[in-house]
Amino acid sequence: MPIEKGQAAPDLALENQHGQKVALADFRGKKNIVLLFFPFAFTSVCTGELRAVQDALSTFQSEQVQLLAVSCDSPHTLRVFADQEGYDFPLLSDFWPHGNASRGYGVFAEDKGCALRGTFVIDKQGVVRWTVVNGLPDARDLHDYAKALEAVQAMGTGH
Repeated sequence: MPIEKGQAAPDLALENQHGQKVALADFRGKKNIVLLFFPFAFTSVCTGELRAVQDALSTFQSEQVQLLAVSCDSPHTLRVFADQEGYDFPLLSDFWPHGNASRGYGVFAEDKGCALRGTFVIDKQGVVRWTVVNGLPDARDLHDYAKALEAVQAMGTGH
């Protein structure tokens, strides 16, 4: 079962596409988080979703918000993917222990060995304020989590 609204977001510390550790705890008290799990780099639906996020990046990454995209791909794969696509946000590797962070959020597809399309808006205190989980072939609606993030920011949590 995916983590639900109102629950504390499980901490995670994963390597980004540049080999640097990134932890949710690093942003606690400082930024709201949009945590976006995606199945695989270089696949059509994932690439399309992340391109849409990149095109609207100022909505999801600012002084108040940090976007973190997570897949079970290796950091090396994510580096090539980010460089090829021009992504200006962290791509975090849940490669080893394989799917550990995805499992913690309840979005790991055991039969496929990858994350489902789970999105979690987390406030500055580390509480999940909004979530949606889509199946592997179903792209998310970017506007839904943009609205959810806007609502969290309007609440002024963490100020």
